[in-house]
Amino acid sequence: MRVTIADVARAAGVSKTTVSRVLNTKGEVDSKTAARVRDVIASLGYVPSSGAVGLARGNSRTVGMLVPSLTWAWMGEVLQGVVDTVEAAGYGLLLFTFNRGADSVERFTTQVSARAFDGLLVVEPENTLDKIIALSHKGLPVVLIDDRGSHPDEFPSVVTTNHEGGASAARHLLADGRSRPLVITGPERFGCVRDRLGGFREILPTDLVAVGDFTELSGRLAVEQLLAAGTPFDSVFAHNDISAAGALRALRAAGRSVPDDIAVVGFDDIPMARHTEPPLTTVRQPTRRMGETAARMLLGHLGGTTAPDEPVVLPTELVVRQSAPLAGARSGSNSGSPAGSSPAAFSVGSVPA
Repeated sequence: MRVTIADVARAAGVSKTTVSRVLNTKGEVDSKTAARVRDVIASLGYVPSSGAVGLARGNSRTVGMLVPSLTWAWMGEVLQGVVDTVEAAGYGLLLFTFNRGADSVERFTTQVSARAFDGLLVVEPENTLDKIIALSHKGLPVVLIDDRGSHPDEFPSVVTTNHEGGASAARHLLADGRSRPLVITGPERFGCVRDRLGGFREILPTDLVAVGDFTELSGRLAVEQLLAAGTPFDSVFAHNDISAAGALRALRAAGRSVPDDIAVVGFDDIPMARHTEPPLTTVRQPTRRMGETAARMLLGHLGGTTAPDEPVVLPTELVVRQSAPLAGARSGSNSGSPAGSSPAAFSVGSVPA
């Protein structure tokens, strides 16, 4: 049976707080009592938990992390960056998801009330920003790993260059002679979606925009609907790699050659992007570095370092593969699709006129 701090306190004839003070080498315990406690610890074979060691310090040496879901394709890379950093610093990680709605909220709130962690890393679940800001105002250190473009002033954040990422995709397609792009976005309410679309349109204007939801199905349907309607396009810029994979699948099923007929560019550079057919040109988000940087910021803040006032910005990078190489880097010619009038933006599930 595991020996607890209560067992040590009982055997030594002291309180649990006194045992914690001895464990934390606090000077408030007289030497005779401290020696007795240490003797009991040795005789019982007590191994202190991180919570017991932190009791007198007022901290748990645990970092909380709040995310919407672990099923997001790039979440594993962010999480690995966080874990590598906090474990190297001797901290533990307490992970919360919001998969179960009210039950998830209740569990998270209970852990906050119990002060189970010293600070919080956040990839913002939808409709939780006000709650997170309130926790920050109550004194909980928070660092946001910002994938949504919210950039709140209340706490520090790590962001990437979504606007420039969209622009780099457009410059690449323009350099390849593409002039008729289809853009498959994520939900319009996300700031990152607006930034990626805005950056793209600054370089390569287009009204051919399908509003998707970051799923493979939305990418596939957007392409299928345009092909069925006879709407011409010579390239696709999808706002994530999953929807780009759906676009590739639809083009392959329709007998269109990628990249000779239609070039495809994604966003994120998740591991799958190397293994699509053909391998996917994409805008790489530095997701692991974002996790590492946010964790270092939070640990620094817990150690007394002032967090930066402005978001820490990590750049995106265009990764060129076979789905959209430049013309000189592939065999064959770009047959493309003939130019035509640009229909208005549409939602996946509707067909532009």
